[in-house]
Amino acid sequence: MEISDYLKILRKRGWIIIVTALIAAVSAYAFSKAQTPIYSATVKLSVVPARATDWGSSNSLKDLLRNYAESIGTHTMSQKVIDRAQLDMDTSSFLGKLFVNPDSSTFTLALEARDRDPEVAMGMVDMMAQVFAEDREQWNQQQDKRDRIEVKMLDSVYNLGYQQYSPKTQVNVLAGALFGALIGVLIIFFLEWLEMDIIRSSQDVERAINVTVLGAIPPVSDDKSAHGSEKSHRLIPKMRGSN
Repeated sequence: MEISDYLKILRKRGWIIIVTALIAAVSAYAFSKAQTPIYSATVKLSVVPARATDWGSSNSLKDLLRNYAESIGTHTMSQKVIDRAQLDMDTSSFLGKLFVNPDSSTFTLALEARDRDPEVAMGMVDMMAQVFAEDREQWNQQQDKRDRIEVKMLDSVYNLGYQQYSPKTQVNVLAGALFGALIGVLIIFFLEWLEMDIIRSSQDVERAINVTVLGAIPPVSDDKSAHGSEKSHRLIPKMRGSN
């Protein structure tokens, strides 16, 4: 098919793409609004060795960051936070809402909590940051000053605030519209496939039997004396080799 054929199809059936895209976008919007919002709160902890300029200490701390992340994600640490913050959840639920991301390039630990209540999410990461910092401080008291590791909160979660984690309505609507448009394109191809064998013009005849059409008998009444009924016309093909 040529480009002109595709353009002709779009002019004829393009409305299908628009309708399916609109239906999918509206459905995605309604689905997003029907979901319960989940909020996210994040706080970062700075983890710096006492001998920050020492290459060995800094390199060892990169491995320690992963260990710290594992320590934060324990039931023991979670229970301390739940008790201190008086949260109405068990440790399994707490850990299911808490996410820890160590970053060795910046020597930080990012704590993120997700919950339906933004205040609960902020309280979770704030108290976890405090409990972990206190735990590291107790450990530091038993170490030589040169081997201590300072852990502190870079910024209060209450200064940073929270954001909606899900649903992302705009993203869902856009994805729904694109998916609907794709469905519309598939529907158009299917309809065109169903009509492939239907002959409507001389061009269709030429493509179907690969001969040149000389002309067409104009539509006339089957019996003019009987006041006519259905009209019909015939295409006269030119056979190969004929003059």
